[in-house]
Amino acid sequence: MGKKVTVVGAGFYGSTTAQRLAEYDVFDTVVITDIVEGKPAGIALDLNQSRPIEGFETTVVGVTTGPNGEGYEAIEGSDVVVITAGLPRKPGMSRMDLLETNAKIVRQVSENVAKYAPNAVVIVVSNPLDEMTALAQIATQFPRNRVLGQAGMLDTARFTNFVAEALKVPVRSVRTLTLGSHGDTMVPVPSKSTVDGKPLREVMPAEQIEDLVVRTRNGGAEVVALLKTGSAYYAPSAAAARMAKAVAEDSGEVMPVCAWVDGEYGISGVYLGVEAAIGAEGVKRVVETDLDADELASLKEAAEAVRAKQADIATM
Repeated sequence: MGKKVTVVGAGFYGSTTAQRLAEYDVFDTVVITDIVEGKPAGIALDLNQSRPIEGFETTVVGVTTGPNGEGYEAIEGSDVVVITAGLPRKPGMSRMDLLETNAKIVRQVSENVAKYAPNAVVIVVSNPLDEMTALAQIATQFPRNRVLGQAGMLDTARFTNFVAEALKVPVRSVRTLTLGSHGDTMVPVPSKSTVDGKPLREVMPAEQIEDLVVRTRNGGAEVVALLKTGSAYYAPSAAAARMAKAVAEDSGEVMPVCAWVDGEYGISGVYLGVEAAIGAEGVKRVVETDLDADELASLKEAAEAVRAKQADIATM
């Protein structure tokens, strides 16, 4: 049995994620689904025709799904399911504005995933991210380690890119970290951020770091405001695809993700942005990093903000 990954939702985010996953050539099959008749099949046909040029063998399959779960049998046996379904943000909208609409969509998708791919690791990318990850776990009833959300990798990538641009250094020489939630209570971790191995605080003034932290926190909104008709998808899809690859390869790679926290950092019972080792069973373990007092306080604050919102979604 070869490896199989499903991407639910064939919008810009979903189709770009499917493309990246196919081009990695680590899966036998990439399934892409959507409720728009014919769209996933068209994307699959197009991607398959790129195989001779890009030199990958992964087969892409596109399936239209119906309101009562029609078409979901195509995802059977998936090792990983990436849920991108839901509405993207429009200018002026917060991630929370999407809550009710996307909760219905994510619940329905999750129930079908549980039915047809009961052993899959689920990677949630629908917004508001922390709430939708919690909802997917409730709706699938999967063990919590098998449901995780993509946020920290994207936020960390944005922070890293901004630092590299500001200092005019290669991105590979910069290491940053963001924890907490995907949104207002994001917790950038300057104490763990370095440029060529030197602490970020030694090479950049505090107020410039703070400016880049704010820009990172608003990173999605900045893209939305420029695009006007949707939200970011190149960087987010790269993050989701790398997470799926780590699951497929059982790599144990440590990545910042939205994972269930149970005792780490003195925080329990909540989905939160932390570093975790990712492998075939999803989250192998949450990796605690040494935070300074301010960073730890901010992480605990983020946990409580997210906990309150996650309590609301259980009934949605």
